[in-house]
Amino acid sequence: MPNNRNAFSPLAAWRRRVLSRAVHHGWRRVREWGAVTAEHPGGLRFGRIGDGTRLAFPQGTVFGEKWIELGAHCVIGEQVTLTAGLMPDLDLGPEPILTLGDGVVLGRGSHVVADTRVAIGSDTYCGPYVYITSTNHSYDDPHEPIGRQWPRMEPVAIGPGCWIGTGSVILPGATLGRNVVVAAGAVVRGHVPDHAVVAGAPARVVRSWDPEKGWQPPLRTPAPVPIPADATPEQLLALAEPGETPGPSAR
Repeated sequence: MPNNRNAFSPLAAWRRRVLSRAVHHGWRRVREWGAVTAEHPGGLRFGRIGDGTRLAFPQGTVFGEKWIELGAHCVIGEQVTLTAGLMPDLDLGPEPILTLGDGVVLGRGSHVVADTRVAIGSDTYCGPYVYITSTNHSYDDPHEPIGRQWPRMEPVAIGPGCWIGTGSVILPGATLGRNVVVAAGAVVRGHVPDHAVVAGAPARVVRSWDPEKGWQPPLRTPAPVPIPADATPEQLLALAEPGETPGPSAR
């Protein structure tokens, strides 16, 4: 006599495959329908949301949208928090509190908490789980619980073209110049000049650009060569193979 479990295992496996496909197909649909765009804002009413900007579903905590302005072609990952004000339903005045320039990318699980002005410049890319805040807890009174003390607030300004690595923290009062690199896990406060690389907690400048000398200290690897616009699939495959890059004579 065959074992009943073995006899029905092909049917059970088939049902599992069908159910798995249905779940994944359904989740793709939910993610598509739940995304927020200018054309399909859902329940969110931002002060501005530019063309081509998309907030992936599921979104994180979002409130104070009236004072949040998102530029065009921004990519906001899943579970990203965007808040303006200490709490929902506050009147924050006539001016925007949180602004993202065109082409800003916020990686999955990032938080931008703007209790006062936070501005992120165009084409700034943030990795996953970046935390940007204009507010920090106060601990002036040693007898009062820190969570009950009124926080300190300072504006944050991030220049265009920056790259902010995974898990970085940008503290209140920080100002980052143009094309700044923030290493993963760095904690940034104060002023960071244009074309600098910062790392550590607290972050410090570890590399900077000199117009006459170039990068100081020098980069350890050569700059990547852009892929030619007319490259064929065969050439791209050859470049992906291990070994030396084919020279002009190999073309």
